[in-house]
Amino acid sequence: MFDNVWLIPLFPLIGFLINGLFGKKIKNEAVIGGIGTLMIFFSFLVSCGILMQMIGLPPEQRVFEKVVFPWIHCGNFKADMAFLVDPLSCVMIMVVTGVGSLIHLYSIGYMHGEEGFYRFFAYLNLFCMSMLLLVLGSNMLVMFIGWEGVGLCSYLLIGYYFHKKSAGDAAKKAFVMNRVGDFGFLIGLFTLYWWFGSNHNIWTINFTEIKAASHLLPYGGVVTVATLCFFVGATGKSAQIPLFTWLPDAMEGPTPVSALIHAATMVTAGVYMIGRMSFVFIKSPETMMVIAVVGAATAIFAATIGTAQNDIKRVLAYSTVSQLGYMFLAMGVGAFTAGIFHLMTHAFFKACLFLGSGSVIHSMHHALHKIHSHDDAQDMRNMGGLRKAMPITFITFLVSTIAISGIPGFSGFFSKDEILWMSFSNAYHGNLNIVLWGIGAAAALLTAFYMFRLVFMTFFGECRIKPEAKSYLHESPLVITIPLMVLGVLAAVGGYLGMPKIFGMLPNYFEHWLEPVFELATEYGSKYAQHGAHPSHTLEWGLMGLSVVIALVGIATAFTMYVKNTELPGKFVATFPALHRAVYNKWYVDELYDFLFVNPCKALGQFLWKGFDIVIVDGVVNGVANVVMGISGIFRYMQSGYIYNYAFSMALGVVVMLGYYIFK
Repeated sequence: MFDNVWLIPLFPLIGFLINGLFGKKIKNEAVIGGIGTLMIFFSFLVSCGILMQMIGLPPEQRVFEKVVFPWIHCGNFKADMAFLVDPLSCVMIMVVTGVGSLIHLYSIGYMHGEEGFYRFFAYLNLFCMSMLLLVLGSNMLVMFIGWEGVGLCSYLLIGYYFHKKSAGDAAKKAFVMNRVGDFGFLIGLFTLYWWFGSNHNIWTINFTEIKAASHLLPYGGVVTVATLCFFVGATGKSAQIPLFTWLPDAMEGPTPVSALIHAATMVTAGVYMIGRMSFVFIKSPETMMVIAVVGAATAIFAATIGTAQNDIKRVLAYSTVSQLGYMFLAMGVGAFTAGIFHLMTHAFFKACLFLGSGSVIHSMHHALHKIHSHDDAQDMRNMGGLRKAMPITFITFLVSTIAISGIPGFSGFFSKDEILWMSFSNAYHGNLNIVLWGIGAAAALLTAFYMFRLVFMTFFGECRIKPEAKSYLHESPLVITIPLMVLGVLAAVGGYLGMPKIFGMLPNYFEHWLEPVFELATEYGSKYAQHGAHPSHTLEWGLMGLSVVIALVGIATAFTMYVKNTELPGKFVATFPALHRAVYNKWYVDELYDFLFVNPCKALGQFLWKGFDIVIVDGVVNGVANVVMGISGIFRYMQSGYIYNYAFSMALGVVVMLGYYIFK
C-alpha cells in the first residue's frame, strides 16, 4: 500500500485536468462537482489504507520513502520526485483529504448556479494536490513546489470573483505577502544546504538525510540564521505577525475556499514545516523563543480584533489567525505534538464553522434576493433568531463554537489546554513561561467571548432581517448539511485521540503516534532544559480548571452583552469610542503597512515611470527619433521627383569633382 502513495496527489491532479480542460464543455454541475469530489475522496481512501497499514507496524518501521521518478541529479546535488510516508505525513494527508472531501461535497450545493462552476472545482482540486505535495515531499524542493502551488491556488480562488475589485486586491495581497515569506524559506534552504555541504560534504535537502546528520548541527549560529529564515516563510504562509493581514481579506473568495484555506490547507503549511524540521529548529533556542513570542502575540492580537468585527466570515478569519498563533506557541515551547494536535482539531471545528457561516449566508442571500434587498448577507447585525429556521446549521455551529472555546469534553479543550500547560511548564524559556501562559489564557478568554458573540448575534434574539424576508429563511439542503454534521461530530469527539496523561482514562494515542517523529527534537531539546522541580499534577489540574473558568467567563460576558442586556455593547462603544474604533479598524495595521511599504513603493514606481522611464528612456529614444526626423527634413527637399533636378545635381557634382582635381 505504501507504494501507492503517489496516487494521493495524482487523483486531484486528474480532477483538475478533467474539469480544467473539459469542464466548460461538460456544463453539467453534478458531473463537474462529482468528478472533483470523487477525485479527492479517492485520495482519502488511499490515505486510509496507508494509515491502516502503518498502524499495524512497529514504530521503528513507520517510515517509508517512495521515489516516483529521478529528477535532478547534478554533481553532488540530488533531488528526486519522492514522497515520505511517516506518522506526521499520515496525519496531514488524512486531514487534507478528509476535510477536503467534505468541503468539495459542500461546494456542489453552495456554488450551484455560479458562473465558472467548472473553474472553481478545477482550482479546488489543484489546491488539494499542491497541499498533498507539500506534506508528502521527502525533500525541501518537492515541499517547495507544493508550497508555491498553494500560494498560486490561493491567488486564483481568493480572486475567483475577479470582476470585484476587492477580490482582485485581496488575491494580489495574499500573493505578494506570501512571496515575501517564500523568499525567507529559500534563504533558509540555501543556508542549510550550503552549511552541510561545505562543512561535512553532505550535499542534501532530503529530510531523512538531514535528520540523520542533525547531530552535526551546532547550537545557535548558522542554525539560528537558517531557522529564522524558515520561520519568515512560515509567518507568510500561516499568517503570523507581521505577515498576517492577507488572511482576513481572503474571505473575498467563496466560503468553501475560506474553509479550505483556514482549515485543511495553506495556513497549516507553516506549522507543518516547523514540525517536519523540528530536529533543526530545536538546535536554536533563540529561534524557538522568537516562534513562541510571535505565536503568543499573534494569538492575543488577532483575538482582540475579532471582538469588534460584524462580518461573520471576518470574525472567523481573525479566529484562524489567533488559533494559528496557539500552534506556533506550541512549536516555540517544544510541544510539537500538541501543535500538530491542535492543527488537527482546529481543522475539524474551523471547517465546520466556516461551512456553517456559508450555510447562513446562503439562506440570508436567498431571503434578501427574494425581496430585492441589497442588505449585506454576511453582516451579523442583519441576522438573529436563525436557530429556528436553521436547526442543523445552528447545532453544528454551536458544537464547533464550544470546541474552539475550550470547554471540557470537546476537541478544542484537549489540544488548547495541552498547549497552555506546555507553555507554562516547558523547560526552554525560564521566567518567560508564565508570561506565555498568561497571554495564551487571555486569548482563550477573548476567543470564548467573540465566538459566542457571533453565535448569539446570529442565532439568538429577534431576527433583524427585514420582516418580509423572514419567511424565505430556510435550512440548507443535505449536500450542505451532511458535511456540517460530519464535521460537527469530529469537532465534538476528535480530541479524545489525544487525551492528556493526567486524566488517566485513555492513553494519549496521538502523542504515542507522533513520538518517533519528534524523538530527536525531544532528545536535543533536553540539552537546553533547565533541570529542576517539575510542576506537580495539582498545579496542572489547577491551571486546567482556571482555563475552563476563563472560557466560561468569556461566554458569560458574551451572553450578558448580546442576549441578556443588548444595550451594553452600545454603551461600551459610547464610553470607549477611540478603543472601539481602533479595534474595529484592526488597530490600523493595514494603514500602517500602506504608509510604510505600499505607498512608498507606489511613489517609487511613479518616480521610475515618470522620472526615469518617460524622461530618460523615452527621452533618449524620442530624442534620437527627433534628430533623425530633423536631418531627414533637410535632405528630403533633395527628393523632388523631377528628372531635370536630378540631372542638374549630377552635372553640378561633375563640375565640383573636376574643379577639385584641377585646382588641387
